[in-house]
Amino acid sequence: MAVALPMESNPETMNRYLQKLGVPSKWRMVDVVGLEEDALSWVPRPVLAVILLFPLSPNYEQHRAQQESELLKKGNEAPKDVFYLKQVLSNVCGAIALVHSVANNTNKIDLEDGLLKNYINDAKSLDAAGKGALLENSANILQAYKEAAESADKTIEEENEPVNYHFVTFIHRDGNLYELDGRKSSPINHGPTTAERLLEDAAKICRDFIAREPDNIGFNVVALVPIQ
Repeated sequence: MAVALPMESNPETMNRYLQKLGVPSKWRMVDVVGLEEDALSWVPRPVLAVILLFPLSPNYEQHRAQQESELLKKGNEAPKDVFYLKQVLSNVCGAIALVHSVANNTNKIDLEDGLLKNYINDAKSLDAAGKGALLENSANILQAYKEAAESADKTIEEENEPVNYHFVTFIHRDGNLYELDGRKSSPINHGPTTAERLLEDAAKICRDFIAREPDNIGFNVVALVPIQ
């Protein structure tokens, strides 16, 4: 099933998709309006995941190639308790970022029976490539993604128009901060963090992304949090 519609990086669209996937209304994406400590203090807690939207550029691709080379030299593998999938289809990185956010927090999010819960259960024993292929073949999940993207307020780009933005997810697992990017060979361990400091430590990595593109304003950050 070919899906070519990109998702907007705004909470309304993302939450529409999460609802279709069976995420309880208690858990929602919210905007992170700034990456400094004072701005981060306004974000509801606990933060379960952070998603960054950033522009794809020659600078980034060079950085990614160098990072991949270092990972391959180390023989880095995805930690067993991190749910990580490879991106197979183009323009579904928004869906993958949301799946990464929820699938790595099922101990806190009581998923309703349905699309995402079934996918996670079916994918648990698969490697990252297998998880990505299973998502590609999950027609209902991708249809829900398409519907959420299509119903956004802004005009959706034509299907043959290239999309030059990408989503990645940051999570806390076993005392470490992981970057989950379906275009990379494995999760990136960015060092120590805690559940309480996930947002602050992820914000530091987001600032590094921005520093590599000082003339680009195409960045956006959202967080998965409880809404009372």
